[in-house]
Amino acid sequence: MNAEPLRTEIESALPPEQLEAFTEKLVTALKSVFDPEIPVDIYELGLIYKVDVADNWNVIVDMTLTAPGCPVAGEMPGMVKSALEGVEGIGEVTVNMTFDPPWTPERMSEEAKLELNMF
Repeated sequence: MNAEPLRTEIESALPPEQLEAFTEKLVTALKSVFDPEIPVDIYELGLIYKVDVADNWNVIVDMTLTAPGCPVAGEMPGMVKSALEGVEGIGEVTVNMTFDPPWTPERMSEEAKLELNMF
């Protein structure tokens, strides 16, 4: 699990158990996307800053990259959007790229640190 769990900031009228099950599906989809230069998924790397789920199941993701000059900067939002669009019941998906705050290795999960021998 990420050092910081997914945060949702939009107040939801969705039943908590439905939102929790949907969130699990979102995390699974996010874990299917890898930075091509690093053998760890973007979720465990801590590149996902926030996921908002609206009452109509539309999803907004705020994410970053390990560095602003990352070679896949132009492709990564599309990869994330495509992965999330495969989640059953999802509405419109919007992926926002941000570099504030900048990503640091402290955002990685224990699993990612183990995979990259960063202990």
